Amino acid sequence: MPDLKLRQEMLPGGIAYIEAEGFLDAHTFEEMDRLVSGVFKQNCFRVIVKLEKLDYISSAGAGVFVAAVSRSRDNRGDIVFLKVSPSVREVFDLLGLSAIFQFAETREEAEACF
Repeated sequence: MPDLKLRQEMLPGGIAYIEAEGFLDAHTFEEMDRLVSGVFKQNCFRVIVKLEKLDYISSAGAGVFVAAVSRSRDNRGDIVFLKVSPSVREVFDLLGLSAIFQFAETREEAEACF
């Protein structure tokens, strides 16, 4: 079964930067949920998530971000997706999530969203 690889770092300005690679689905969404929750516990609500190497996202995987975006925005932050792979962007479009989230092609562009 394909897995999910996550990497996280803090950027200047209190921005959490997460890179996801692999599959974000019903078997792996809890890993992403734990990571995002951990970022929020550090009082960091501005999050960039790079999805360039994410091959697949299910509705369960997307649900992590749907659940998190309200909390982020309630705390004057947001979640911005960076370099979303075409297959993942298609899922966001099909689920109607492209209207909710911000998307960027460069890290500078993503940081400017805040």
